[in-house]
Amino acid sequence: MIIPKLLNIALSFTKRFHIDESHALGHSINVLHYVHEIKMHECKNYPILNEQESVIYASAILHDVCDKKYVDEQKSWKLLKRDIRKENLLTEQELDAVHQIISTMSYSTVKEKGFPDLHEYNMAYHVVREADLLTAYDFDRSLIYNMNNVDSDFLGSYPNACTVMDTRVMMHLEDGLFITKHGERLAKQLEKEVIHRMVQWHWLLNGKIV
Repeated sequence: MIIPKLLNIALSFTKRFHIDESHALGHSINVLHYVHEIKMHECKNYPILNEQESVIYASAILHDVCDKKYVDEQKSWKLLKRDIRKENLLTEQELDAVHQIISTMSYSTVKEKGFPDLHEYNMAYHVVREADLLTAYDFDRSLIYNMNNVDSDFLGSYPNACTVMDTRVMMHLEDGLFITKHGERLAKQLEKEVIHRMVQWHWLLNGKIV
């Protein structure tokens, strides 16, 4: 089982590069669970996903340790390859597939360039990408990211987090960013939950009792 070793690597990288909690180990674990859930539903139609488990789980856990918001992508990937090879966790083909997935799955990259053609790893790519998108339906996580990287003052970060939800996250479904049925179902459910959370924040900041 490679998951424990991959989580250890993810933790070491988040510490090394001072990646804040919005994209650190907790986020990797959340993406991992969504990946597993989507894969279990989609593998009936795409049995190749079972053969690509190692690539899917590695991409889910490690996708943000090479995030340009925090690190130099090339430097981080070089170090990551070294650690994965040292632990003998993936083949060279699998390593290449992980790199292709994590370097093309971000929201900004997809909006700019669309979906890449990763051939036999196309569905693995979408499973990981959608799992990461699902974690965006977390208003508190958006606040944490903004307070760590945009404006350390809560009242400065709060409206920006609201804007991200309204103009980006709430548009995921309309923009056609979910291609799996289960990913779409989860997104619709999480959309309702994040709206409720935002209402709670509004009441909390305006002195109302939830």
